[in-house]
Amino acid sequence: MKELNDAFWRAVAYCLHPRVIGLSFLPLLIGLGLAIGLGWLYWESAVAAVRGTLESWAMVDAALKWVEAMAGPGFRSVLAPMIVVALAVPAVVVLSVLLVALLMVPAIVDLVAARRFPGLERLRGAGIVASVAWSLLCTVLALLALVVTLPLWFIPPLVLVLPPLIWGWLTYRVMSFDALAEHASAAERRTLMHRHRWQLLGIGVVTGYLGAAPSLLWAASAATLIFAPLLIGVSVWLYTLVFAFSALWFAHFCLAALAALRAESAALATPPAGPVIDATPAATVLPPLA
Repeated sequence: MKELNDAFWRAVAYCLHPRVIGLSFLPLLIGLGLAIGLGWLYWESAVAAVRGTLESWAMVDAALKWVEAMAGPGFRSVLAPMIVVALAVPAVVVLSVLLVALLMVPAIVDLVAARRFPGLERLRGAGIVASVAWSLLCTVLALLALVVTLPLWFIPPLVLVLPPLIWGWLTYRVMSFDALAEHASAAERRTLMHRHRWQLLGIGVVTGYLGAAPSLLWAASAATLIFAPLLIGVSVWLYTLVFAFSALWFAHFCLAALAALRAESAALATPPAGPVIDATPAATVLPPLA
């Protein structure tokens, strides 16, 4: 816990660094452009497709009529945009993770290493190709987990547990790999990710819950759907800030763990000092003269 708390407060302090603030705008610009462009091109068609799908299901249509009788006639017109937004936000989250991993994490790791671990040797256990492949593999597994667990999201307690756990697992696997890719060897990386898997997963889950906070923008009112492209862009920026903090937390913790591992290995490799043996020949004692 001491190492986790130390890395946490260092990450909070580093979030105020001008370089980190500047880096947070790179994924924002790309994500904002994609969100606005896709919203401009496909928003109306996506809403129409979802509305048509809901109306084609007899049971859903009957349930909607019953809800309209209770909540008012405007509920049907709001439901389809809400579903589109609910499906779009996870895609934006995944995009943010990949953008942060590709654009921000290497620069953040270099910043932490230069300021805190300048003497830490870089063994380059994984290159950019391996990092991208690992991120894509973990992202696919996280998306599969989202699809499999999606029906469980309608159970009130589980909707507060499953998404942050999935995002936390994804963040843990991607961020810890990238934080160690430049400095650790492949064996060191595997050792650290296995030895500290629960601490790393804890960091990922905490940042997963923090990443769910921007979704509260959509809970303000139904009128926010009018500004959906803009709010998606704001959500991307908030997610980026959360993931920047996450990258800093992982970088501080992982590099400190790597330095401790190498110090431990060096201590084990050094032979213990044995007792000092006096090599001086003993003086010859002559017998007394008769």
